[in-house]
Amino acid sequence: CFITKTYNFEHFKKRSRNDAGNKVTVVLGAQWGDEGKGKVVDLLATEADFVCRCQGGNNAGHTVVVDGKEYDFHLLPSGIINPKSVSLIGNGVVIHLPGLFEEGDKNEKKGLKGWEKRLIVSDRAHLVFDFHQVVDGLQETERQAQEGKNIGTTKKGIGPAYSSKASRTGLRVCDLLGDFKDFSARFKNLVRQYQSMYPSLTVDVEDQLKKLKEYSERLRPMVRDGVYYMYEALHGPPKKILVEGANAALLDIDFGTYPFVTSSNCTVGGACTGLGIPPLNIGDVFGVAKAYTTRVGIGAFPTEQLNAVGELLQTRGHEVGVTTGRKRRCGWLDLVIVRYAHMINGFTAIALTKLDILDVLDEIKVGVAYKLNGKRIPHFPANMDVLQKVEVEYETFPGWKTDTSAARKWNDLPAKAQNYIRFIENHIGVPIKWVGVGKSRECMIQMF
Repeated sequence: CFITKTYNFEHFKKRSRNDAGNKVTVVLGAQWGDEGKGKVVDLLATEADFVCRCQGGNNAGHTVVVDGKEYDFHLLPSGIINPKSVSLIGNGVVIHLPGLFEEGDKNEKKGLKGWEKRLIVSDRAHLVFDFHQVVDGLQETERQAQEGKNIGTTKKGIGPAYSSKASRTGLRVCDLLGDFKDFSARFKNLVRQYQSMYPSLTVDVEDQLKKLKEYSERLRPMVRDGVYYMYEALHGPPKKILVEGANAALLDIDFGTYPFVTSSNCTVGGACTGLGIPPLNIGDVFGVAKAYTTRVGIGAFPTEQLNAVGELLQTRGHEVGVTTGRKRRCGWLDLVIVRYAHMINGFTAIALTKLDILDVLDEIKVGVAYKLNGKRIPHFPANMDVLQKVEVEYETFPGWKTDTSAARKWNDLPAKAQNYIRFIENHIGVPIKWVGVGKSRECMIQMF
């Protein structure tokens, strides 16, 4: 016996569209990281109610300058500066608790007040332990010895922590705040697992557990069910929600220059899986790109300039990693990789940063296509051996030879700089919404 009931499916379709909730704005790196995402997030965070991190760990490094004070963030969302917004560390982030509290305390001395009261941590986020960081270094040493090259990780334990997560032996925030006896047993098992792989690894288990217990009590007031918290934020009163991506498209575990990548998805999908956000709630996706290209560590870099130009970009741009202190490799702007990042992320607009670094150049080149065996290829190669062999096709522009650092609106920029920007915009097929000409918040020219 079947009981039938007539449903008005058109009503449900209409209601589902209208009840989608608040839209989320996502800021993502469009190159190999270090593009200045922190500046863009800081700009948007002044009006945001929530600023969220969705992936990565304290391998990320964002510098924000406010009122002449320079803040360095690694785990904390850059929006933590805004006293009126809530900052959320999502389930997709891997958290090193000593690093988190050290970072907060360090920035507090610079003037960051009340950050612990404005920080929410997802109970589903995985933990990075000190031994993960030691293992990270051991793995790099092994790669160097066996293959003659390493990946160039930050040695912050990110890869080993994500490996523990994928092998289902990892420990999460909810485990730490639950039955500590059970947590301790699982922690010891995880240590033994790594010691079986790395016999030289020594861990003072009892000392680590004692410290973790102390951290857990400081962390406890900040922890929430991240999925429910985000759902309430999305479907409550109108809110401005901002997602701050760490790393960048070319470092994505699936789409980056593998294996010289990070261990998480730092493209737009990571915002959904790292926070529990339905795709329907993704609104604007802003890509951030420098007016030239940099990368830290080893791996293919088609437009790299191992010459005076590269040295000038490195020096003028102060291209040193926030997290590692390593000098960044520098080269011309590569629009092949920015366009590739757009294919994956669907940018609604671009922020072009550090234009002022190019002010002194007589001529400026832009990579517009790759050739392989003399023929243009329409895609970005997955194979790193192939990427090493590509020939870059360049467009050359005359330098503007004018200081742009004082520019605050479009008309303040020299005509040659405007032409450079418009070429980039037209080639990618995405409008440029901001142009950065300096380190501080005031140095971001908003175009529309």
